[in-house]
Amino acid sequence: MHDPHLPPHPMKLMGRAMRGFSRIADAALRDLGFATGQLPVLVSLKHSQALSQAELARIAQVEQPSMAQLLNRMERDGLVQRVADPADKRSRLISLTPDAGQRMPQARAVMQSLTEQALAGFTPKEVAQLTQLMGRLNENIDRMGDAAESP
Repeated sequence: MHDPHLPPHPMKLMGRAMRGFSRIADAALRDLGFATGQLPVLVSLKHSQALSQAELARIAQVEQPSMAQLLNRMERDGLVQRVADPADKRSRLISLTPDAGQRMPQARAVMQSLTEQALAGFTPKEVAQLTQLMGRLNENIDRMGDAAESP
């Protein structure tokens, strides 16, 4: 149990912030047919022609089976399509559907607005400091993950 005289642990605060932000963003993105869990895939595909499932799993930092399930749902919902890999006809690449690509700017605007609201009252210097601190935290976590995966 948390001692009310001690400040809350930063990892708990970050988890609470992420869960709250994701819940609000999911509600806002639902009208566009998107969800926050799809954003790494959508953004990655927006910036490239087509990617493999393995590459998308690496970018999103999820296991292959989880990515397969996500892509199956996204394909069912008309967000992505599987196309033949020109380098290997037995393999398939994932690309955005034209409809999803057309809706992406609206989703980006929603996320930008929500981010601005979440950072309301922060000075540019505070935002830069928070960004730097979170970057360092993510580097530490990446190293922890790399060490855990090493034999």
